[in-house]
Amino acid sequence: MVKNTFYLNKTTADQLGTGLFKYSLVPKERFIICNTTLCEMLNYPNKTELKKKRLGDFFANLNDRDNFFGSLRKDGQVKFFETIFKDNENKTIWVMISACKVTTPGNGEYVEGIIENVDSRKEMERNLSLEQDLLQGALDSIPDAIYFKDLENRIIKVNKFYAKGVGLKPTEIVGKTDYDFFPEDQARQMATDDQGVIETGVPIVGKIERTLLPDGTWNQVITTKIPIYDRLGETAGTMGVTRDMTAYANMERERLTMLVNTLKVLGKALEMRDPYTFSHTRCVATIAEKISGVLQWDENRMLGMRLAGELHDLGKIGIPLDILNKPGKLNNLEYGLIREHVGNCYNLIKDIKFPFPLAETIYQHHERLDGSGYPRKLPANKILPEARILAVSDVLEAMTHHRPYREALGVNAAMAELNEGVGTKYDGDIVKIVSQLLKANHNKPFWLDD
Repeated sequence: MVKNTFYLNKTTADQLGTGLFKYSLVPKERFIICNTTLCEMLNYPNKTELKKKRLGDFFANLNDRDNFFGSLRKDGQVKFFETIFKDNENKTIWVMISACKVTTPGNGEYVEGIIENVDSRKEMERNLSLEQDLLQGALDSIPDAIYFKDLENRIIKVNKFYAKGVGLKPTEIVGKTDYDFFPEDQARQMATDDQGVIETGVPIVGKIERTLLPDGTWNQVITTKIPIYDRLGETAGTMGVTRDMTAYANMERERLTMLVNTLKVLGKALEMRDPYTFSHTRCVATIAEKISGVLQWDENRMLGMRLAGELHDLGKIGIPLDILNKPGKLNNLEYGLIREHVGNCYNLIKDIKFPFPLAETIYQHHERLDGSGYPRKLPANKILPEARILAVSDVLEAMTHHRPYREALGVNAAMAELNEGVGTKYDGDIVKIVSQLLKANHNKPFWLDD
């Protein structure tokens, strides 16, 4: 039946782009039928010349030949068997064979099958593999964690640096999520970030994070995440790059600690010279830090806020004590000297680099929203949030503390002053936070609890 089909459709078979053949196994190996396409594929001038060859002669790899015929005899068929053939000029081409074995009533055996030239596809696969190898090699040479995720935030590819960080092979990471490597709250935030990038298409650039590693240690990293797209321009997932900044962060923190300790030495000098001023600045620092905590500022910004409180009156170290502790009213000259303390402190620390605007915050803490403050009479839009907090903290502590020229006025008087000056002198949001903190502490100075 198959034989008749080949003959009946001989013209059609010769026009197909796939090689067709019928090949006898028993009693003698030989081509019975082949089409023109197979001749052209193997570079033979005609069917007569091709039929002089055995099918096994075309296999460039003897193991492939044995595997092909072995599977054919065992299973009776072979599907999509890829191997390399040698053509009539001994050139190699990749082919894919599908064939089945047929037994005739007279105990003869033959094979019917098709052979496709897949050389171009193999070339594409080689090029794609080369591109993938080059990409993976480039990724693996980068000393940052690089990772790709799908739309479900599952990891689909990582580089060696990432794999080393989690202590697994890259193949063991594929399919996992951040929940497999990080604490739940941290993984949840990472997933939220990924989903935000996917939904909006807006990258996250340079986000600073602290990461708990599987070995129980913490590091500080800076992460960038961008959307990735398929060939149709549809979002396919995200790519992330995370750089370990732990060593740099530790070095910066050590430098910052050294600077802070140096400035605290100056604060100690102020304490020895004027205990009242030192006590005032310490309390102002606590108030300012608690306000910034309510605002949920980050660790560095809160440190800057506390340090500004501790140092905001450091400029008074150069003012004569008889003026600082004068029990009576100051004259214009004396008051002018007192006002110079903000500039004195600013000039003392302005050239020191901090990760927060310390010098400018101190310089502005006597500025007022309506421009009536000093030393520069800044308008509201020029006054830093830190300086607004420091201004309120300074007034609150000063009015509730004993002064050389008067007794403490108390919390109610201080809040009356702040509320009266909301919008003209003081920031209303900051005054509201102070009111909440006092209420939570039964209207008693919450800064004295520390």
